[in-house]
Amino acid sequence: MKLTLGTRGSALALSQSRWVVSELIRLTPGLEVGEEIVRTRGDVVHDVPLAKVGGKGLFTKELDLALLARRVDFAVHSLKDLPTEMEPGLAIACHPPRVDARDVVVARGLKSLSALPAGSRIGTGSLRRQAQLRAGWPALTPAEIRGNVDTRLRKLDEGLYDAVLLAHAGLLRLGLAGRVTEILAPELMLPATGQGCLVVVARADDRATVDVCRRLHDESTARCVAAERSVLAALQGGCQIPAGAYAEPVGSGEMLLRALVASLDGARIVRAEARGPAGDPGSLALRVQIELARQGAMELVKGLRGDHE
Repeated sequence: MKLTLGTRGSALALSQSRWVVSELIRLTPGLEVGEEIVRTRGDVVHDVPLAKVGGKGLFTKELDLALLARRVDFAVHSLKDLPTEMEPGLAIACHPPRVDARDVVVARGLKSLSALPAGSRIGTGSLRRQAQLRAGWPALTPAEIRGNVDTRLRKLDEGLYDAVLLAHAGLLRLGLAGRVTEILAPELMLPATGQGCLVVVARADDRATVDVCRRLHDESTARCVAAERSVLAALQGGCQIPAGAYAEPVGSGEMLLRALVASLDGARIVRAEARGPAGDPGSLALRVQIELARQGAMELVKGLRGDHE
């Protein structure tokens, strides 16, 4: 059997995609996989903050079109880039096992955010990270940054920033974990929905490809991200909304789901969490949604959307 992978061309995207391919080949004797690199809008636009670029599928749309045109058979994405509504005709083929979902600090010469002097410039293009940074470390200054992981680290090393905030998963996959100076607990910096997770997308009617990809599926990861994405969908949130959701297995057969919505300045953060059976992520997500709504999260989101209109 021969399949064609569709992937973005960044170092991280290639690392992630080729890991998936190597695992699928290991699990499927005789499988051959070709590769097609596809440039997305998110790869082309580098000089505009992500929150202002807007639009669904910033890093996925062109790969979706390649799948629907049958130029490629499957595509690998970072799950946090995947819109909550799939393109008609496409389906999630599998969720590979998650790696560390936490955010990390990479700082020049210092070990933690708390050790940085007042006014230090912290590079991040995420409104979620910016809002939590303003709330937890008000003396520090969030500074907009774009580009792939290598570009952000280079800008840090050149002295344009005192530290940058990144996903631990990306550094792990690139073999750059040694650059990390602080790992931020979810209580301090709640991760993005789906952070640390990959997702493999294929055509819904291509059962042969879906069946091959399914061999790499991890059900625990799938349940966690289902709960997270359900909360995000209810909030109708994207990169224009400072919001996060993170679910993790706890105890015996249970899951802890945490979520937040914040104002842009971090002055107001609405938080909710719930714990329950891992086999029922929908009910757990609903409990969190209700608690967020009770605290005024939807009004906060509507106000944030007004800021961007």
